[in-house]
This record gives sequence, structure tokens and C-alpha cells, in this order.
Amino acid sequence: MYRNFYGLKKEPFHITPDPDFFYLSPSHKEALAGIIYGIKQKKGFVAIVGDVGVGKTTVLRVYLDSAEKSHLKIVYVFNARLTFAGLLKTIYQELGITANTDDTMETVNQLYEFLIEEYKAGSNVVLVIDEAQNMPIETLENLRMLSNLETSKDKLIQIVLVGQSEFEVTLNRNSLRQLKQRIAIRSRILALTKEESLDYIKHRLQKAGSSHSMVFAKGALKKIVMESHGIPRVINILCDNALITGFGYQQKPVTAKIVSEAISDFRGEKRRPLLKWQVAGGFAAIVIAVSLFVFSPYMKNVMNWFTEPWKAEEVQLVSGTADTKTSQDRSLSEGVKGVDRGAKQVPSPGDSETKTVSRKGQNAGAPAGAVRNDIPASTSESGASTAKVNKPRPSNSSRTRVVRKGDTLNELLQKEYGHTDEKLIEVVKQSNPKIVNPDLIVSGSIIVLPSPPSPREATDR
Repeated sequence: MYRNFYGLKKEPFHITPDPDFFYLSPSHKEALAGIIYGIKQKKGFVAIVGDVGVGKTTVLRVYLDSAEKSHLKIVYVFNARLTFAGLLKTIYQELGITANTDDTMETVNQLYEFLIEEYKAGSNVVLVIDEAQNMPIETLENLRMLSNLETSKDKLIQIVLVGQSEFEVTLNRNSLRQLKQRIAIRSRILALTKEESLDYIKHRLQKAGSSHSMVFAKGALKKIVMESHGIPRVINILCDNALITGFGYQQKPVTAKIVSEAISDFRGEKRRPLLKWQVAGGFAAIVIAVSLFVFSPYMKNVMNWFTEPWKAEEVQLVSGTADTKTSQDRSLSEGVKGVDRGAKQVPSPGDSETKTVSRKGQNAGAPAGAVRNDIPASTSESGASTAKVNKPRPSNSSRTRVVRKGDTLNELLQKEYGHTDEKLIEVVKQSNPKIVNPDLIVSGSIIVLPSPPSPREATDR
């Protein structure tokens, strides 16, 4: 499926043993040499042990494919769960012998006669038992009967026992000590080192017709080597799954992130989104977090305060210093409309006096609705005044308070002004148009507290 995409002639990471991709680590070489030597020299028993997935069966297949078949007759037993009688029956079937009796001893004697004839003809009979750790103890005990089939110089049948590490524990049983003593050659296949694991991947990719750098990124190889712990079968599974996943993402070479996904699948973990899905998920999380913050009751009130359009309804003259006049004139020039709609009296905060802005005078020639930056403010008795838009924005004497849970408007006004009445509540409501019901103020909202009305203002109201 992914061969063309990665430029491979064959799939390099078959899970089944493939002699074409056989990698010879030092322990694999030793095991293969032990099998070849033990069979050729007719040593009798040869034992090969190793952990799951290290390549024991592959070593066997390599030997069987390379052995000279003209002088060998091989009986391969892949299901070791047999009684001794069942094992003899399997041997007879593979060698093409017809049993003359069901008696075990007579069957062994008949096999001995057959082996003598093969020995005279120059043939060597080999019994290979894979997954030997599964063989019943009684069957293993009787195997030594076959090892007794020999001449004065050679064993007539060579028995190769291949099993997992627990097979060594079985052989150490006291009841099997006679069998253990008959094992002439014993080899153990070890897991690959980190360097050997990397060479193993490179070797298989080269056999498949591609360079490892074109298929796997450096970080991807490192992750595979670390996760596999030197077990060739695990390396094959991870590499094959990573190539399939990489092909699905059209990613070349395979990255460390893709290998991480393959590792999660191998472990049976829930798959984590990769690449663009991780980015999309992260972005969505940020959007949700920002939305929750912005649209919280507190922030909603703050945003409303700063985004609500200002309504220029009145122009008032505030007595002050020359610096105050400059800042207030700037406010007047930023879009106050309707300044020439006639004279209007506006109360100055904290002062009972009123000042007049007339349509006549220096602004008389301005078009309706226009505002001129050079409009002089009427002077007060102190000789200094400025123009200012009367807006909901708090004045210099106003202040703000954040409503806390459990607060009421009456309590806030009592704390801030020392008293409360309907007129004061009305003034506060005018500065806070969002307050409809004084008895219901939202926790987290901001309330503008203007200067309390003067006695004259209270009377006008």
C-alpha cells in the first residue's frame, strides 16, 4: 500500500519470518552457527532459547532455506503440545513411514531400523521442535529415548529444541536432568542493542530498495528504537504501522509525531489527534477560554462601558484653570453637535451657578451642526472656564465602584454619600442608564457615582 509512496520495492517489515531480510546480530550468528554445526556433526540435541519476538523462528527458517536438502530429511513440529505417542505419529507421517503397531516401544524400534537405513544412505534425519516450552514434561522425558538411537560414532537423529526463556526453567527440573545432560549445544538469542536496532531498520530498508533517511526522520527512528527495547518483532510492527500512518497523512519522511501515534496504537491507548487536528483543537480551546473571560458578567459590563457610543446632548462650561480649559476644549472639538441650537444653561458639577453658551458671538457664522475649535468659552467670575460635553462618562469628581455579591444600591449610596433618598438615586440612575431597578444590581458590574446634586439642583429637579 505504501511502497510506491516511499520508493520501496518490497514491504520491509513483515511480521512473519522472512529469511530475505534476516539480520545477523552477534547472538543470531551464534544461534545459526550452533544449529548448522550440531546437525552437520550429528551432536544429537541442540537447544536455542530467547525471549518472545527476538527471531528464533527466523533463525530456523534461514537454516532450513539454506540447508542442503539432498542429504537432509527434516521433520518440523510447530505444535509442541503432543504426547510422546503423538510425536512419534507425526515423525512417521513426515518421513513417510507406516507404523506396524500401536505399541510405543515397538514404534521406537521400527524408527531405529529406518534411521539405520538412512544413515547408511548418507542421509541425516533432523527433528525440529518449535515453541518447545509448550511440550508436556512427560513428552520431554521420553525424548531421551530417541537420543539413544545412535551408532558407535554418531547420533541417528538430530533434535533441535527452540523455545522461549521459560524453556530453560523447564529444563532445570530435576525430572529432566537426563535430557538436559544430553544437550550438546545450547545458544541464547539476545535482544538487540540500540545500535543494532538502528542497523536492523537500515538493513531491512536497504533490502527493500530505499535509504532509511528517505523513509524515517532521525527522531522517528529514535522513538522506534526506544519503544521496541531491541525486540525485532516489535520493531517490525512499529515501523509497519508508522509507514501506514505516514502514508495516510502523506508525510515523507515519517516524523516522530507519526511514530508516537503508531506507538499509542501498539500500546492500545486512545489515539491522540495529530498534526492539523492538534492545532485546530488548541485554537478552539483558546477561543473558548477567551470567550468565557470576555463574556463574563464583569467583563461584559466593562466592554459595554467602553464601547457604548457617546451621546453629545449638552455642552457645559466648567470653571477651572487654564490647563483644564485646554483639555476640555479638545473634548469639545471631537464631534459635539448641536452647539449652536440656542443658548442653554447647564449646571456645573458642585456649583449652583450656571453659564451660558450663546448662538450669537464668534460662533454665529458657523453652519448648523458644525463645531469650531476656536469657540471661546464664556468667562466666569474667576476669569477661567472651558467647554465640556455632558456625557455618562464620569467627571473628575465622579468615581466608580464594582458591585460585589450581596450589594444593594441603597447600601452603596449610604457608604459613599452618607445618606440616600429618591433624588440621589435618580441622579445615580441618570449616570448609569443600565440600572432599571435600583433593587437589582448585577454582581461584578461597574457603577458610576457622580457628585451629589447641590441644593439648587435638587430644587430644580
